[in-house]
Amino acid sequence: MTPLEMFPPTPDAARARIEAVRPVDYARSRNAIEGAVTRLSPYITHGFVSLPEVLHSVAARWRLDVQHKFVVELGWREYFQHVWQHRSTGILQSLHEGALPEGAYAPELPDDIRHARTGVPVIDEAVRTLYASGYLHNHARMWLASYVVHLRKVHWRAGADWMVAHLLDGDLGSNHLSWQWVAGTGSHKPYLFNADNVARHAPAAWHSAGTVVDASYEALDAMARSLRSVPACPLGQGVDEPPLASGPSDVSAPRAGDVAGRDVWLVHPWALGEPPGDLPAGCVRVAWSPAEHHAAWPWSAARWAFVRARMATLASVHWHGSREQLGQALAAARWVQTPANLHVGELLPPRVTQRAPPRLFGQVDRPCTSFSTWWNRVTRGVRRLSDLPGMSASLAHGATGLLFEHAVAPSDDVPDDMPAGIESGAAGRDGRCVDK
Repeated sequence: MTPLEMFPPTPDAARARIEAVRPVDYARSRNAIEGAVTRLSPYITHGFVSLPEVLHSVAARWRLDVQHKFVVELGWREYFQHVWQHRSTGILQSLHEGALPEGAYAPELPDDIRHARTGVPVIDEAVRTLYASGYLHNHARMWLASYVVHLRKVHWRAGADWMVAHLLDGDLGSNHLSWQWVAGTGSHKPYLFNADNVARHAPAAWHSAGTVVDASYEALDAMARSLRSVPACPLGQGVDEPPLASGPSDVSAPRAGDVAGRDVWLVHPWALGEPPGDLPAGCVRVAWSPAEHHAAWPWSAARWAFVRARMATLASVHWHGSREQLGQALAAARWVQTPANLHVGELLPPRVTQRAPPRLFGQVDRPCTSFSTWWNRVTRGVRRLSDLPGMSASLAHGATGLLFEHAVAPSDDVPDDMPAGIESGAAGRDGRCVDK
């Protein structure tokens, strides 16, 4: 199947994913590569659905506690946005030193990793899966990042930039901060895994007995803190890395004539949900992709196809251009609004009014340096899901059902500081975070 067959870029496909969520199965099997994960991440990243919409729909059918693993994973996604909001472009640099000094890591990803020729099955299978589907289970993302950073001594930023280009759900906050968590520059411990961990959670083709990861955690910790990279042993023909593009080839630069005197709803790549119902009559919908962003982070053809297919159903005018070009064109418009998003916030001219996105959890004004600190703040005093700001908004619109009943089975009191996000499942307690 192609990426677009696996992830059709339609609201109906997003709704079907939500309706297929089984929280009990998710909590039980989310660590497994073939577990009952949601695969909602492309639709959340690109704004097809919001976190409150996801939780409202799931909780209307299943009785959930605030501490349920599914709710916690939604929290991780909003937490990463919290860090990005406070750190801004600081998330693109190491938040603090990791296991080794910055200069100990190479700035480029080696070709044997790019082409799935490392000879370590778990790594090569992960790369092949990424290229073929535009998606990776979160456990596989963490294994891949750990191998790249701690064993091959490649800087986390090189790996993060490479991965985000090929993911349909690539979000700079979730992706780059997860890589930092694995690297130890965004956490207090480097994330390590071994062959036994892979054997417990991955299909047989991924098993890596007899390779460099078939070692004790003590040995892997020593490798992570050594300046020496494990030797590369390229095997087989591998696969070609899909080419990347910094923009679509079939759209024009912003043009004032398209919007002169008109009200405009601006559709950017992270705002692919249904337009709000209060847009004025005759409002023109304009799809725009920011040239500056995509020059820095080009995308695979699969991701461009995913975004462009949805944009084609949302807008009659299509642009690709810089902030300056956008500002010049929109100066002729009467009124311009768009959903706010951190990917484009600084690339929008002052002329554009940004509508705040719906939040699931409460706003935390002070920056939190760990998920557990943030989680404790946003869940303080929250006894039921209906106490969450995003859910209370649903209640105000007349929602009913299990969402507003007391939960029957609380999960862990405090979640582990282990990134997962709704893009897949958490790494699990047996993926070791070795103390420094």
